[in-house]
Amino acid sequence: MNKDIKIMIVDDDENIAELISLYLNKEGYKTKKYYSGVEALKDFSLFTPDLIILDIMLPEVDGYEVCTEIRKKSNAPIIMLTAKGETFDKVLGLELGADDYIVKPFEPKELLARVKAVLRRYKSKNIDNKQLVIPNLTIDLSDFSIIYHGKKLEIPPKELELLYFLASNPNQVFTREQILDNIWGYDFVGETRTVDVHIKRLREKLNKKDPWQIKTVWSVGYKFILD
Repeated sequence: MNKDIKIMIVDDDENIAELISLYLNKEGYKTKKYYSGVEALKDFSLFTPDLIILDIMLPEVDGYEVCTEIRKKSNAPIIMLTAKGETFDKVLGLELGADDYIVKPFEPKELLARVKAVLRRYKSKNIDNKQLVIPNLTIDLSDFSIIYHGKKLEIPPKELELLYFLASNPNQVFTREQILDNIWGYDFVGETRTVDVHIKRLREKLNKKDPWQIKTVWSVGYKFILD
């Protein structure tokens, strides 16, 4: 039931926050409004939201920093709101761990649709209880953990999901668009740089000698090579 789902709304525009809250409440979601990033971070552990709707342009602590801090302690899905439509803003939010974004002004019905889609994807990932074991690497989607060469590796949720997706489909080439569609759940036309950034960060962390590797297929995308 939606009434069991708690959504944190973080926007310094009280009218927008109230509008979002109104539409979500009508759908049965429980909401709580915050008008600054500091306030949201302070109450995050107490409210324990199932989803966060986060504005980028906030006083004192902006949405990017709030997203970064939340990702240090939670993999709850984040939808970022922005009055800007530039690719840079969208890509940066995704790189920091956001699951979706929506540009102001927006239609409430569109926001509701995205909320439902993100929650649905998040729920399916947690129910699957999948674990992938290959030489020197264990990826567990049930608790979003990675064991690499016998040690737990701290890694953001989206990087973990990306690694799991590629490693569970060894030797198969995926375009950047296919990766975006499978990991983020929808298409980012002209914004595939976020995939390259996540791959780069994974390679920096998985830098030991292994019988597998993430290989770039030039002009196409990436594949996970497993000998």
